Amino acid sequence: MKKSIARTLAIGAALAALAAPLTAQAHRAWLAPTATVLSGSDAWVGFDAGMSNGVFIPDHAAMNLAGLVITAPDGSTAAPENMMRARYRSSFDLHLTQAGTWRVANVMSGVVVSYKENGEQKRWRGTEAEMAAAIPAGATDVSATRSDSRIETFVTLGAPSTTALAPTGKGIELVPVTHPNDLVAGEAATFKLVRDGQPAADLDVTIARGGTRYRDNPEEMTVKTGADGSFTVTWPEAGMYWMNASVRTPAEGTQMAASAQYNGVVEVLP
Repeated sequence: MKKSIARTLAIGAALAALAAPLTAQAHRAWLAPTATVLSGSDAWVGFDAGMSNGVFIPDHAAMNLAGLVITAPDGSTAAPENMMRARYRSSFDLHLTQAGTWRVANVMSGVVVSYKENGEQKRWRGTEAEMAAAIPAGATDVSATRSDSRIETFVTLGAPSTTALAPTGKGIELVPVTHPNDLVAGEAATFKLVRDGQPAADLDVTIARGGTRYRDNPEEMTVKTGADGSFTVTWPEAGMYWMNASVRTPAEGTQMAASAQYNGVVEVLP
């Protein structure tokens, strides 16, 4: 009993001591549709997903789509078709059988723990519920971070709708003020970011337009969220755009460090 209590206190103390910042993500994660606005009674859309230096350029690694969640306009969950993972990109098709807006997201969460056992550096990844049982009793230099990641895009068949856009309350999420499938070059659009359902204030949002392979200027811009999590961007040109925001919370008391990241893709029409 005393050993069990001592182990719990040791792990708790180690988690509380976490304060080192996370290493910045070296490559950009994106989930890009072949089209975002479609008409008719039904339609098909293809999707590519990868990690790369330049957005929408599959030149580094295919994305693991184990966390893929597709929300139909009525709020139900839909299944992808023709899934494939190649060397540099993953791909799948989606049959749009309902009118309205679909939310297509790859959502990942978990805990990463590094520790030493008998002087050997080890690493464990899993859920927070599994963590206590997974760390050996003799572990030292325990370091853990809870992470949430959302990579998503939106497509609309017919008239836009909002049911599928409701936040889940976990991680960083985009809450549209302007509908994400109603974006036009030269016009301002406003969105809100929330983290675990609460306004994500004072976050830097990086916005990049695709097509960097064919121009010298990367055409990136950064805006900051306000106290209510909102930000506004005026689209300089038509095209596919990537948006990114991330935040890290250091360990405090018995709470472990936490990180959250959002990557969204929207299409701006002429």
